[in-house]
Amino acid sequence: MERGLVVGAGPGAGARIQVLLGCLVKVLLWVASALLYFGSEQAARLLGSPCLRRLYHAWLAAVVIFGPLLQFHVNPRTIFASHGNFFNIKFVNSAWGWTCTFLGGFVLLVVFLATRRVAVTARHLSRLVVGAAVWRGAGRAFLLIEDLTGSCFEPLPQGLLLHELPDRRSCLAAGHQWRGYTVSSHTFLLTFCCLLMAEEAAVFAKYLAHGLPAGAPLRLVFLLNVLLLGLWNFLLLCTVIYFHQYTHKVVGAAVGTFAWYLTYGSWYHQPWSPGSPGHGLFPRPHSSRKHN
Repeated sequence: MERGLVVGAGPGAGARIQVLLGCLVKVLLWVASALLYFGSEQAARLLGSPCLRRLYHAWLAAVVIFGPLLQFHVNPRTIFASHGNFFNIKFVNSAWGWTCTFLGGFVLLVVFLATRRVAVTARHLSRLVVGAAVWRGAGRAFLLIEDLTGSCFEPLPQGLLLHELPDRRSCLAAGHQWRGYTVSSHTFLLTFCCLLMAEEAAVFAKYLAHGLPAGAPLRLVFLLNVLLLGLWNFLLLCTVIYFHQYTHKVVGAAVGTFAWYLTYGSWYHQPWSPGSPGHGLFPRPHSSRKHN
């Protein structure tokens, strides 16, 4: 008889456990949704402030100029000091690809949900095409500078032996090393990506203020971009602390800032450009007309 009671109580207990698990899942989903909405609102407000964006430019400049001083106060054997560390290979070396993937999804969703027009969406996405061209052009320019300022050396046990080989290709073909002035492409790319992402993500504050559709998927994509922006800031700090010579880093960051100024600070405000972030997405208030 006791065995029958135990067997009979089994299905009821299992049902109660399923109900409790269902309630727990609902609570966790509600908490996650609340955190997602709260976090996206606060991050949008922060990035949407013009004053804080100006301070952000000053922050990046301070990181590049004064960050190298931290090399005297950090552990030189940390994983971030190694050229072969995971972040340096998987993220910094492909920073533009990660930026295009995350930021492209955000721009696509924001522009299309705000306008429902494919042509306007493509126009705003073309800013990423311009950014890719800037990155490619800067990389080629950096290599050209290194070629024009370099010399060919052969490493020997007692030092370096200078060879009169005319260019990098013939030098490397002979098994030697070509050494010239090397602008830090990592510092350039991380600085440019940071400024670009901060400018693009700032649109979300105005998007929310206009009451446009902002479901969980869009907010999640926005927060992923915010996290990626934070990662680029961290890796920029690691780059200026552990890698490259001081002037190489400063010049790379200066070129990245200048590239941002030429595009987002100047050209994108012209009518024949891809347009600045948020341009044409939100309805303008009707101006009052004076009647005589």
